[in-house]
Amino acid sequence: MTTLHTLKNTHREEKTPKRRGRGQGSKLGKTCGRGEKGQGARSGAKRRWGNEGGNFPLYRKLPCRGFSNARFRVAYDVINLGQIDEVYKDGEVVNLETLTERGFVSGRTDGIKLLGNGELKKKVSIEVDALSDTAREKLAKAKIPVKLIAE
Repeated sequence: MTTLHTLKNTHREEKTPKRRGRGQGSKLGKTCGRGEKGQGARSGAKRRWGNEGGNFPLYRKLPCRGFSNARFRVAYDVINLGQIDEVYKDGEVVNLETLTERGFVSGRTDGIKLLGNGELKKKVSIEVDALSDTAREKLAKAKIPVKLIAE
């Protein structure tokens, strides 16, 4: 059983900091490891990452390469068949407005994608922007109408 008096410190020992400016015998006396003159020798000196002191920084010299499609991706909000079955009643319409009212969508969205997780036993009409293959198969078996909204 672990009790307070049996606990041990399992972390590494803290390194003692270098004592700078403590005489010439310490190897870090006089200039304290800062060199002679210049920005780094001054008190409160901070250097920005990539700053080369008057030279054009390397990261600005190199060409920008590559391409990312992330700016153009379509970020759908997803909903599963099982979630529709829990929240909706027979004869209702599942679309962006009703999903927003029920709290499934908040804020900006590129559309709704329907996924095939769960079972849908209620006869609802669905208006979505995209749907998965499993959802398409399950809806076809259940003979539930789906309208894909063209952008």
